[in-house]
Amino acid sequence: MMSGGYTSIDNQKVSGSVPAVSDSGRVSVQFTDSGLQTFPPAGVQGKISGGAQPPRDADDSFSGPAGGASGGSDESQGGGWLHKFTVAAYKPYFDVDTSDVLDRLKESLYPFRGTFTEKTATNPDLYGPFWICSTLIFVAAAIGTFVTYIAHKLRDKEWNYDINLITWSAGVFYGYVTLVPLVLYFILKYFSAPSGLVQLFCLYGYSLFIFIPAMCLSVVPLEIFRWIIAGVAGFMSATFVALNLKAHITSAGESSILIVAGIFLLQLALAVVLKLYLFTVSV
Repeated sequence: MMSGGYTSIDNQKVSGSVPAVSDSGRVSVQFTDSGLQTFPPAGVQGKISGGAQPPRDADDSFSGPAGGASGGSDESQGGGWLHKFTVAAYKPYFDVDTSDVLDRLKESLYPFRGTFTEKTATNPDLYGPFWICSTLIFVAAAIGTFVTYIAHKLRDKEWNYDINLITWSAGVFYGYVTLVPLVLYFILKYFSAPSGLVQLFCLYGYSLFIFIPAMCLSVVPLEIFRWIIAGVAGFMSATFVALNLKAHITSAGESSILIVAGIFLLQLALAVVLKLYLFTVSV
């Protein structure tokens, strides 16, 4: 029975599927399979090929190996001792934020706590020491130049800028933070009290932070005041290093006292050298 364009089937039992109804007056249309039902289409070429893949970073050289042929080749090339000459090998030592560096700077101003090595044992950084040494080079050259300039002007003497202050400061600070921890590393290893090399770099780098405000205070044109500032800064820096290494060096036995004393005196010697070279003005 046909009514209003709808077809009704009366008293017909449907089982499984609806039987085909033949109608000579209609033309059956068959649709071929289309790829429009799947998105994105598998055969499409161009920028959207590959479907919903996440965008690849422009530079993923610091990422871990993602597997595959290329990842395996990168891992094999960067393995072994050659890996120490790659940037990725030192990336974890610069993985600190501002709050971490500020906390460690504050810790260096309280030398009698002796808890710096414990707090940085799991995450020693090289960013702080590099920043401190670079700042010290600039401050030492600037303050030292200013002190000599004022001394010459007060006595109406001719003043000439000394470019050697920059090169000398760079050699002292970078050399001290690099060579002293390196030598101490082998000494501790010889006495069966090994310590991490990066942790020693970190400790010595932050121990120099106290010299930044000390140099700024040395602009006061009083010789006795400059000696006091240099002595206090050297004592705080030496105490900071010695107390943080004392607990670790005790495993070296009787030689531990000599090692700690040597560390303390060497740090004091640095303060004396800075005072004599930078803030002893002869007109």
